[in-house]
Amino acid sequence: MQQTPAYKRILLKLSGEALMGEDAYGINRDTVDRIVGQVLEVVNLGVEVAIVIGGGNIFRGIAPAASHMDRATADYMGMLATIMNALALQDAMRRVDLVSRVQSALHVEQVVEPYIRGKAMRYLEEGKVVIFAAGTGNPFFTTDTAAALRGMEMNVELVLKATKVDGVYTDDPKTHPDAMRYQRLTFDEAIIKNLKVMDATALTLCRDQKLPINVFSIFKPAALKRIVLGEDEGTFLHN
Repeated sequence: MQQTPAYKRILLKLSGEALMGEDAYGINRDTVDRIVGQVLEVVNLGVEVAIVIGGGNIFRGIAPAASHMDRATADYMGMLATIMNALALQDAMRRVDLVSRVQSALHVEQVVEPYIRGKAMRYLEEGKVVIFAAGTGNPFFTTDTAAALRGMEMNVELVLKATKVDGVYTDDPKTHPDAMRYQRLTFDEAIIKNLKVMDATALTLCRDQKLPINVFSIFKPAALKRIVLGEDEGTFLHN
C-alpha cells in the first residue's frame, strides 16, 4: 500500500561532515550511498527533494592553512568544496538511477549549472533532485542560511537539518546520558536557549517566513522517510 507523505516538497540540509562517516575528512563512499538511499526512499513516495550541501569535510583537511587567511578568501574556498561534494552526491545518485541536477551560486559553467530559480523549480516539479552548491554565493553566510534562503525560494514545506544526533537535546547526550530530546520547540525558544540548532540568521529567516525545521540524524535508518510520513522523529521547530 502506498503511504501518503505529509509533505510534498522538502529541503534537506546536509553538512559536509555528514559525508565523512567515521573518517577524519573527505568523502566516505559507503556513507554517501546510505544518505542517497534515504533520499531515494522519499523520492519514491512522490516527495520533491532539494538539497543544500556544506563543505566542512573537505575544508577540514586544509583548515590549518586557512587559519590566518582573509575570511572572505576562506569562505570562497569553502564554497568550492561544496561544489565538489555536490558532484559526489550527484554521482552516487546516478548509480541508483536517481536523476539529479546541481546548481551553484558560484558560476562554474563547465562543471555545474548556475543557480536559476525557475529552472530549479521546474526540475523539482519533474521529480528531479536539485542539489544547491556554493551556499548563497557570498562570504560571511553559512550553508545553514543558504538552506533557509533556498527553502523559501523553492516554496518547500519543511527544512530538514541532517546531523549526527537524532534531534535537539537539553544537553550534550554524549556527555550527559540523562539529557532529554526536545520533541518540539518554537524558534524563539531555540534562539533564547542558544541551542545552536542552526545559525541565528537561518533560524530568524525561517521564523519570519513560518518555515518549519526538523533536526534529525541522517545516520538513523529510514529517519528521513519517517519524518516525511509525519511520524515523531528528531526535533520539530515551529513558530
